[in-house]
Amino acid sequence: MGQLSGLVRDITDDEIDRYHRDGAVLLKGVIGPEWIEVLAEGLEHANNHPDGMSAGVAEPLRIDQFPASHSPLLKQFLDQSPVAEIVGTVLNAPVRFYMDQMFYKPAGKISPSSWHQDTCYYNVQGHQLARAWICADPTPRNASLEVVRGSHLWNVTYRPPVGMDPADDPEAAQALEDDFAAGKILIGREAHEHWTYFDSFLDPGLPQLPDIEAAKDSFDIMGWDYQPGDVILFHGDILHAALGGAELPHPRRSHASLWAGPDVTYLKRRSQAIPDPLPLYDYTPENGQSLGEFPEVFPIAWAPED
Repeated sequence: MGQLSGLVRDITDDEIDRYHRDGAVLLKGVIGPEWIEVLAEGLEHANNHPDGMSAGVAEPLRIDQFPASHSPLLKQFLDQSPVAEIVGTVLNAPVRFYMDQMFYKPAGKISPSSWHQDTCYYNVQGHQLARAWICADPTPRNASLEVVRGSHLWNVTYRPPVGMDPADDPEAAQALEDDFAAGKILIGREAHEHWTYFDSFLDPGLPQLPDIEAAKDSFDIMGWDYQPGDVILFHGDILHAALGGAELPHPRRSHASLWAGPDVTYLKRRSQAIPDPLPLYDYTPENGQSLGEFPEVFPIAWAPED
């Protein structure tokens, strides 16, 4: 492994403008190959050492929540690579790491990931919530991410497309509604020991996602060919998916880290599908509290120079 470097090139004003206007931007060649090697080894370690947060929606897709918690090289990637600087530069703000995910799709026919919006899964809200998607492998447009341009500005939170139908277990669903009315966090720390996307109930109070696939020509869709060293940065509220069906001779190993700027606050969501970061359960966050009020959990990862 070569010497670990910082940001390969500066982020341009045009790239920053496109992120804020479109809700997503492909940043070409901003991370050096030595960091991609660290990422690849870290993802392989996580894939070979599943834990209670390792689950998929459907085989052969493997999704891990918080994989850096048990993959030292992924932790190193988050702590020392330029990814925090990249996010903070685009937001022009100090940023705090919130959580990460691994999406491991084995070689062969690549499975799709359905259209969704990230924000609704988590107990956070804010315009400065950004996701950095970085892949260890070349990924053509027909196996990569795509987004609905500008959907981060629609001012709507959609229902997550995962979870149990309340009609399947009305008693348990009512108990959840009672817990939510009492101000409780719906997914507790025990979920870090064993969790799936289907441990929670669908939120009937949120609108369903539009059927984008059925009317794709009606939406302004953006997508990219991806090469290792690129970063796809997108807003937490944007509608996005990953195409499937392409045949690849190698796996598609991607890492998605979620970062928070100063305006991101805690919000107990009825639609919560993913647990809070484990150290946050040692506190009692209330709606509207800034993540900066929990510096032991969310230290500043990068900040612009004065």
